[in-house]
Amino acid sequence: MNTEVDVSKLTFEQLKKIRLHLKKMIEVGGSDLHVKANAVIRARINGNIVQFSGGILTKEDALIFAKELLKGRFAEFVAKKELDLVYPYDENNRFRVNIFFQMDGVSAVFRVIPIKIPSFEELHLPDIVKSFTQRERGLVLVTGVTGSGKSTTLAALINEINLTKKKHIITIEDPIEFVHKDRNCIINQRSVGQDTLSFGTALRAALREDPDIILVGEMRDQETINLALHAADTGHLVFSTLHTVDAKETVNRIIAQFPTEEQNRVRLSLAGVLQGVVSQRLIPALNEGRRAALEVLVRTPTIEKLILENRDYEIRDAIEAGKEHYKSQSFDQAILDLYNEGVISKEEALNNATSASDVELKMNGLISGTMADMAEENELPKVEISSDDDDIFDLK
Repeated sequence: MNTEVDVSKLTFEQLKKIRLHLKKMIEVGGSDLHVKANAVIRARINGNIVQFSGGILTKEDALIFAKELLKGRFAEFVAKKELDLVYPYDENNRFRVNIFFQMDGVSAVFRVIPIKIPSFEELHLPDIVKSFTQRERGLVLVTGVTGSGKSTTLAALINEINLTKKKHIITIEDPIEFVHKDRNCIINQRSVGQDTLSFGTALRAALREDPDIILVGEMRDQETINLALHAADTGHLVFSTLHTVDAKETVNRIIAQFPTEEQNRVRLSLAGVLQGVVSQRLIPALNEGRRAALEVLVRTPTIEKLILENRDYEIRDAIEAGKEHYKSQSFDQAILDLYNEGVISKEEALNNATSASDVELKMNGLISGTMADMAEENELPKVEISSDDDDIFDLK
């Protein structure tokens, strides 16, 4: 395959056709456009894949589209077989793109990146999530499957710090999605592959660049996890993501990245620095669109003890027990709240619940005693959120 691209000979006709589909997807509020050789164009609308075009994109036209999109980077694409990039559609719309080879030729997925960073109120995030921006140091993780809104929640957290504090923020992303302008903070955003060779390289360098807050796009390997834990332990506030479904699995995934002989060390480090885990699931809402159900783990002495003692299986119970006092919540508690508020249907609530049978019993009033109720009966000390103290929670 000839990897040299003479841009002057490109007509950009295929890219123009794809841009029309992108325009249509923007208008209907879709999230992803799927372009595949020897197939019709499809898009994800409200979580479902729907057909967008009537005609087939041939293998030859898909290859031409790749050249028109990538231009000088086409040779790199052929060598690596896949590339991540950001495609600016216009002043108000940008897309994160992954383009790759598959058995029929070239495929690409365009993911919408909102230009405007949504507020906590627009995202319907609970106040406890905003409180993580008040931490001076430690590790905060946002987790969920692909497309669950992790990047958007992280952007809202960074934007809140940018508007309310005077700090130096470094982000390491692959690629950069939300663009942050300096407000009260200095924000340096680095793209892996373009501005740095790897997450590990950039994170190691960041420790010498006088940061207060570091955002790591994803903790993918041992090196990145080790460096993130070290940064959090040495007085920095670190935000990152993992592709895990809930808080318990998040702890397990981090520990399991390391050999058995190192896992106790990692547990000790993680228990000492972990400030919170926000796990997300997007659920179709009754008024169309989708609403995020959030599991929120908040650092407490109990959570720290469970991590240290390898009792991860008890984490969900501890989260539920802390709902009233620490404002933590499990997925099932969040989903039940959304159902009771009339935001989601019973069917969607049960489809997305961790324990559908327990949630249904609570819907029917057959279970009233939750772990939180038990905690209330045991008269756990109440707490107030304090932004002045080194610890967010002051026991009263």
